[in-house]
Amino acid sequence: MAVTDYGVVARLCSRASTMTTNDYVLGTHDEEVARLQLQHRVWRPQVLDAFRRAGSRSGQTLLDIGCGPGDVSQDLAEIAGVSGRVLAIDKSRRFLDLLDLRTRERRLTQLSSLELDLDRDALPDLAIDGAWCRWVMSFMARPRDLVVQVAARLRRGGVLVVHEYFDYATWRTAPPCPEVEEFVRAVMRTWRESGGEPDLGLMLPHWLGELGFDVRDVRPIVEATRPGEPKWDWLAAFVESGRRRMASLGVMSPERAAAISAAVERLAADPTTLMMTPGVLEIVAVRNQRGAARGIWIRRPFCSTMSVFRPRA
Repeated sequence: MAVTDYGVVARLCSRASTMTTNDYVLGTHDEEVARLQLQHRVWRPQVLDAFRRAGSRSGQTLLDIGCGPGDVSQDLAEIAGVSGRVLAIDKSRRFLDLLDLRTRERRLTQLSSLELDLDRDALPDLAIDGAWCRWVMSFMARPRDLVVQVAARLRRGGVLVVHEYFDYATWRTAPPCPEVEEFVRAVMRTWRESGGEPDLGLMLPHWLGELGFDVRDVRPIVEATRPGEPKWDWLAAFVESGRRRMASLGVMSPERAAAISAAVERLAADPTTLMMTPGVLEIVAVRNQRGAARGIWIRRPFCSTMSVFRPRA
């Protein structure tokens, strides 16, 4: 019988896998798997549009770097088709077990997975047509080294699509909420204490230019969202998961974690509240034919979704 309840699949993987040191700050438990599925649904239209602009198509060899449970990997497999190949890489064995189960269920023979710690291990030696990387390099100790490795494996004309934060502190509310700002500061502090950099996106255009990429498209994404909208649900789910995790790790007291959760619930009860998303930099970069930077840019205007002001019925 085909497995369709991915909550059940996640629990099966939890029993089948032994947790190792290759774990994430937010964990790999059932709640986090569900949060990542929500994240995928919320961001999927923008991600697929980026793949379209990158020229991703059937028959290509594509790399999903830091794939997690593999929601985007499956989209890439659909794009590459049976004549292509997708390799999904992650350091979490549990996430990869979940992806492998989904892959077998959907008979995506073009999709395979590889357990690999990007801070410790080299990317596999293969020629690729495209790579996707979201919110991975900002957690790495040596993120530029990963860009070097991707550049070495991309064929000339191959495309790297990246989503990384460039200003995490744009995550605020209107009216301002001290508890949300406290949570954002705690996330950024623990992020940096663990060796990462939440605003790493600010470095990427320069690195890409140095390493032989033409940055074809750069889009800053900051959106204003209201209670009940997809981006609000995504942020609220991260607050709930993150505040529990930080309390369990001793980063935050249980009392402060509870106060943050209660504050977000109060905000959600007021339909006039706005929440601004953390600033994401979307980059589409092409490995140029000469292997040296030419500095060709297509600059895009600041992207802010303010449809929140449409009249309510």
